[in-house]
Amino acid sequence: MNPQPDSEPHQDEPAPHPATEVPAREVVAAGSRMRHFGRRLSRLLNAPARPPALGEEPNVDGEAQAEPLELIHPVALGFLATLGVGLALLGYYLLTNVGSLITWIVIAMFIALGLDPIVRFLVRHGFTRPLAVLTTMVGLFAIFGGFMALIIPTLVTQITQFIESAPQMIDDFLNSELVSQLDRQYQVTERINDEVDKFFGDSGAVANVFGGVLGVSQTVAQSMFGILIVLVLAVYFLASMPGIMAFSLRLAPRSKRERVGELMNRITRSVGNYVIGQASVAILNSLVALTLMTILGVPFAALLTLMVAMLAFIPLVGAVIAGVLVTTLTLTLGWQSALIYGICYFGYLQIEAYIVSPRIMHKAVAVPGAVAVISVIAGGSLAGITGALMAIPTAAAAMILLREVFIARQDRL
Repeated sequence: MNPQPDSEPHQDEPAPHPATEVPAREVVAAGSRMRHFGRRLSRLLNAPARPPALGEEPNVDGEAQAEPLELIHPVALGFLATLGVGLALLGYYLLTNVGSLITWIVIAMFIALGLDPIVRFLVRHGFTRPLAVLTTMVGLFAIFGGFMALIIPTLVTQITQFIESAPQMIDDFLNSELVSQLDRQYQVTERINDEVDKFFGDSGAVANVFGGVLGVSQTVAQSMFGILIVLVLAVYFLASMPGIMAFSLRLAPRSKRERVGELMNRITRSVGNYVIGQASVAILNSLVALTLMTILGVPFAALLTLMVAMLAFIPLVGAVIAGVLVTTLTLTLGWQSALIYGICYFGYLQIEAYIVSPRIMHKAVAVPGAVAVISVIAGGSLAGITGALMAIPTAAAAMILLREVFIARQDRL
């Protein structure tokens, strides 16, 4: 009798079937491929942002252990969201309540950047920075003071004459043929007298008038205080401009500070040259207006010249508004005088736009006309006259950054 071999399988263990071995191997292989794909995807998402060094082989087959995703607790997430909303509301409250201070700071920096080219010119010719700042400010105040000393007596005289002649001018207007004809048709005088009697009979309306006078006085006092603050801040910014620039550079990465410093210098020079150029254009514009008003004998010429000089600082639209206002006031001398002034002044504006401004502003900013118009409209809509004044240099700075940063980067790709 032959003995049974020890390797005989037991009756309760079935032998593996060949048909079930192939799918099992495929499942294992597919799982291995999925794990390998997951490891490669994890390495791609968590790889350092640098290429392998010279002589270093990239880690392709090694496993990179990705850190597990940390989930924020809902309570902590809600607290952080509430904190962010609170900080946003606080920032909005501060901006709305210290808006005048921010406006003063921006205007002071604008003036400092405008005077900085003069200070740099003096420094290049042997002046120290403090002495150059002192010389610039003394010269500026001397010019402004001399101008005001010449114009204030004339302004006082003309304002006094205007106040004294205002009743007679109103009487002449009311007794004119136009008003008489309107009065006969629509009883204008009777209606005006009724409204005046009704107004002075209302105690609330009279109180509102006195309140408006007090409001105007408060506005004038606040404006004078704002001018003083702007001048003090402008002197401080002008004296500490190198320190401000150096501190601003330290906010940039060390590897990019040289490039950032170059861009900052170009932007500050552009703004400074624009301020000086716009001031030169405004002064020349006011001198032309003064000459025309003197020749035509327009009353209150000194007061109107000051208004023209202030409006001429507003780019694109300021000189046009000044021309319309002065032409309208010149109608008091007759339509012939108004026509002569309008033709001469608006003719000069064409010369200024095509000859004077390009020659003066060619070193300041190179902003296309469409961009200048859009920026002035946007700046005036957002911040009034201050926004319109700073719109073009801001657009020039944005174009410098766009050209030197974004377009240069796109060209390298």
